[in-house]
Amino acid sequence: MQEKVIRLTGSELTISQIKEIAFENAKVEVDPEAMIKVQKARELIFELDRRGIAVYGLNTGVGWNKDKVVYADRYDAYNKNLLRSHMIGVGPECSIPEIRTIMAVRLNGFLCGHTGVAPEIVEYYVEFLNRGVHPVIKSRGSVGEADIATLPAIGLTAIGEGEAYYQGQRMESAKALELSGLKPLKLGPKDGLGIVSSNAQGAAFAAMGVIEAEQFIERYRKVFCLALEGLNGVLDPMDESVNRERGYQGQMESARKCRELLKGSYLEKPWEGRALQDPLSFRCQSAITGSVMDALAYLKQQLKVELNATDDNPCLLPEEDRMCGSPNFEPLTWVLAVEMASTGLAHMSKMISQQILRIGDPGFTKLNRFLTPAEGAVIAYGTIQKTVSYLDTENRMYANPCSLDFLSMAGHIEDTASNSTMAAANMRKIIDNLYYMAAIELMHAAQAVDLREIPQLGEGTRPLFESYRKEVPYLDNDRNMSVDIQKTYDFLKSL
Repeated sequence: MQEKVIRLTGSELTISQIKEIAFENAKVEVDPEAMIKVQKARELIFELDRRGIAVYGLNTGVGWNKDKVVYADRYDAYNKNLLRSHMIGVGPECSIPEIRTIMAVRLNGFLCGHTGVAPEIVEYYVEFLNRGVHPVIKSRGSVGEADIATLPAIGLTAIGEGEAYYQGQRMESAKALELSGLKPLKLGPKDGLGIVSSNAQGAAFAAMGVIEAEQFIERYRKVFCLALEGLNGVLDPMDESVNRERGYQGQMESARKCRELLKGSYLEKPWEGRALQDPLSFRCQSAITGSVMDALAYLKQQLKVELNATDDNPCLLPEEDRMCGSPNFEPLTWVLAVEMASTGLAHMSKMISQQILRIGDPGFTKLNRFLTPAEGAVIAYGTIQKTVSYLDTENRMYANPCSLDFLSMAGHIEDTASNSTMAAANMRKIIDNLYYMAAIELMHAAQAVDLREIPQLGEGTRPLFESYRKEVPYLDNDRNMSVDIQKTYDFLKSL
């Protein structure tokens, strides 16, 4: 099978392509026109230096040291020291898919033609992705005004320092370069700043958060529909006309997909004991999930801009023969979108929690309490509610906005921040917790379906139920619930 190769232009990178680069190890190539832009920006760097113009990060220091001169014979040493001194991140370390996404995002940023790094820097990012050289990057340390605390790892690997993975094996960067057929780079003017001054990590985490959130919603929706069947619930809230009259795109789409999953289900026919209306956590599922889908759509719009635009300071403008100090490293626009999506996901957390509590309550299901197969002999799901409460509480904490929490640093030059990487990381933590919560709901849903002896499941829920029961059997007696939760979590992740 032919290898997937994605051409990067600096203006057309998509989240779908990021998914292929991160998780499918797609290779990359650079559009020749984009490489010309890189070269022109590099030429402008040297021209400005020849004119004796002070260029931030070229012939001056950075941050509070912007008033310090850097002389030409010190470029390599200064840039190495810049990378070393800025390597301040702490663990945990990024996964290889995260590392690949970070490098792809920064590489595409170079190709906008406003950074001024040497073309060789660009080529090494390409080679790292294509040859399987993945620098070890710490995940924490950035405050969001460029990820200068974590991105230096890529530059250190390029000069043969630090550690990296080569073909999945961890080793010294110098060894990884040798095995991959590359040599340590010599750094020139502004190369160090170009490597570190970017929101590539935060944007990468946000893009991966979108991918993970969309995957979760599709998987959770199947669980919800099976839970609705276990509840003996009402289909009216998914009615096409009702949702069309409301008009929200996400809500209409969510309801449509539920109808498809439940096509042919016994819920389509009258059934003894069915309530006139279900609790709001079931009745409003399409609306709440749809709200998150709408928030993610907005986030994707903002990330489309971020992934295909420069975030450099200073901004090189070759077409105008000048450079200009910029605020383009400020990512607050998409950080606010991340925090909005996180709030929506936390609402899903509340909704799922309430669904789990209702489906274990005989007042709503007309089944045994906690879905036990034998009251008085088997406890079943009586204590699992505590885990649900813990995870939901944690999600509430992660959804709390963090973009307002920062210190004034570097001699009060850096007196604002957005915590973009933390905001995106928190969103992804919520999603992982939601998988555990959806796993617990699936355990309840399948047990209720078994207890109810449902004659006909939906076209989408029947395959889910049958494949799940091959992994986790019917609960006929008490057993280690942690094992069942983890198996169910893994099952959902594999869908």
